[in-house]
Amino acid sequence: MPRLRIERTDWPRPGLYLTDTPRPNCRDCDGHGIQEWDYGDDTGEYAGTDWAYCACWNPNGRWLFLPLPRKPLPRSGPDPWASNEPPF
Repeated sequence: MPRLRIERTDWPRPGLYLTDTPRPNCRDCDGHGIQEWDYGDDTGEYAGTDWAYCACWNPNGRWLFLPLPRKPLPRSGPDPWASNEPPF
């Protein structure tokens, strides 16, 4: 069963999305949603860290809950309200 939260995002379209979250009491990832492990080279020195998503979480699990309007694009050209004429 997914653990859902609400997230506001602009991609792929502006809206409020229901987003899956990692299981908080997962023994494999301690609720972080990813598993990390360090590895070394042939001499035993640190060479980097690998990671993988945990099975308790689907990072692509998002469903549009409420679409939001897009921001209007800025107009180009002169401002029709900018004038040096007096208001009377």
